Amino acid sequence: MKRVVVTGLGAVTPIGNNKDAYLEGLQKGISGANIITHFDASNFKTKFACEVTDLDTSSIHRREIRRMDLFAVYGTLSTDEAIQDAGLDPEKLDLDKVGVIWGSGIGGLRSLEKEIEDFEAGDGTPRYNPFMIPKMISDIVSGLVSIKYGFRGANFATVSACASASHAISTAFDYIRLGRNNIVVTGGSEAPICKASMGGFNAMKALSTRNDEFETASRPFDLDRDGFVMGEGSGAIILEELEHAKKRGATIYAEIVGVGATADAHHITAPHPEGLGASNVMRIALEDAGMNTSEIDYINVHGTSTPLGDIAETKAIKQVFGDHTYDLNISSTKSMTGHLLGAAGAVEAIASILAIKHNFVPPTINHFTDDPELDARLNLTFNEAQEREVNAVLSNTFGFGGHNSSLIFKKY
Repeated sequence: MKRVVVTGLGAVTPIGNNKDAYLEGLQKGISGANIITHFDASNFKTKFACEVTDLDTSSIHRREIRRMDLFAVYGTLSTDEAIQDAGLDPEKLDLDKVGVIWGSGIGGLRSLEKEIEDFEAGDGTPRYNPFMIPKMISDIVSGLVSIKYGFRGANFATVSACASASHAISTAFDYIRLGRNNIVVTGGSEAPICKASMGGFNAMKALSTRNDEFETASRPFDLDRDGFVMGEGSGAIILEELEHAKKRGATIYAEIVGVGATADAHHITAPHPEGLGASNVMRIALEDAGMNTSEIDYINVHGTSTPLGDIAETKAIKQVFGDHTYDLNISSTKSMTGHLLGAAGAVEAIASILAIKHNFVPPTINHFTDDPELDARLNLTFNEAQEREVNAVLSNTFGFGGHNSSLIFKKY
């Protein structure tokens, strides 16, 4: 099969609105958490989240923005950056061989919520926005990008909760290595900071309620972790067939070499207590890459800051990596960005690629108290980024419903 490389990146995150700002945020260990401004959350159990702030949307016409949910705005801006970063000129490409495969777990929930509220506040006459359906459907970003640039290759969305973007990247990888497309724009976006989403996750007791300490509320692997912090944003990655990239003189960030997908087959929200699906997906990704466990330097974990999930994932890592576990750097960038749900796999894949490019490991910030249930020998990269030679990274994302995905990137 054909080899596949990364030639462009774009990011809109709570700690940086482009790839360079995101890199700086990762290196400095910045927290993106703050009091919610998207709506009045004063009556909610959780009043904070990791919002995208100070975003420049001037490149999108105001008329178009009114027709887009915020998750699509984020997706459009990140893909624009990635396409520019990769130096892609549609006039010089075989557009039938350029695809867009995108992930979102929820899509335009904010837009759906607003339309229902407007209807309930009215006189009962159904006056719905004619753009309501295009604004809410999860696949609209892939459609918008293809329309804007004329990309006529594979075009669809993947939906698997928090594993959505990782599954999009996995599928894009397959489409290129099988020769179906030369280039795929891939990644994911999410804009879930709204009343329905925050209320729903609060009802599940999934979110941190540390309202008085919101900046440090996302505490993966800490004894006092009490749930995840909601995030929003987008990550876009240009995957390209190696020879095609070389022929046009593209800059290569890294190579994607292996992917895995499994199911826990256990519970709708809780992970398998022994990390069965997680260990299986990492083994499959390593086998797909033809790599030994000793070749992995860093694992960007799912690490949501939930009591059960963090323990199950470390158990799975130890099952797969054995003694090499203690030579690994492990970190959760959700401690900084919050949990971007369906976009998590994209922004975390970008963090993994940047770790390879710049030879550093992003930190797990907000660590205060060791959890005695976690192996003290693990290098969880607490509080500060660490410099080291990073040749290969495995990135995990797991979603409600028991969906698991692992991606492996390495130096080209």
